[in-house]
Amino acid sequence: MKLLKFLPLLAVLFLASCSSVQVNTDYDSSVNFNEFKTYAFMKDGVDKINISDLDKKRILKAIDEQMAAKGYTKSENPDLLINLFTDAKQVVHVNNYGGWGYGYYRPWGWNPWMMGPGYQSVSTSTQGILFIDVLKASNKELIWQGKGTGYLTNKQSKKEERTKEFVTKVLETFPNK
Repeated sequence: MKLLKFLPLLAVLFLASCSSVQVNTDYDSSVNFNEFKTYAFMKDGVDKINISDLDKKRILKAIDEQMAAKGYTKSENPDLLINLFTDAKQVVHVNNYGGWGYGYYRPWGWNPWMMGPGYQSVSTSTQGILFIDVLKASNKELIWQGKGTGYLTNKQSKKEERTKEFVTKVLETFPNK
């Protein structure tokens, strides 16, 4: 019975955990990041991303803002090149409620004397993956990589906010100037 009282709280905690971005980063520890001051995007890589041009613009704008905040300047003759990769996958969520047996819970309450079938709810959501690769411009050697994974939104009003959150979280550990 006590578990039933906490179900709404558990649902809220689950939904809140879905909104965060999971981040993994890796870098070449032998590289002195203090020697870099400028960056540019790898046009070939950005052009190959299989997302809408509007989403590309959102990502590039968010990266520009984060790099500027870290002290880097966009340049035609850069020290660093930034390349992007994206991916998405559908995640299916299945929830089972009640079932055959001695009593079951229904939305209107617990009835220990009733027996009957339970029900399921099935939903899907899209999980997006954003890779940000940073390469030395001189030899195109990968020196830093960040990967962000999280749920995407279809709401137009939230897309820019969610894109900024993704990029900010991924670039959080990229060194400041």
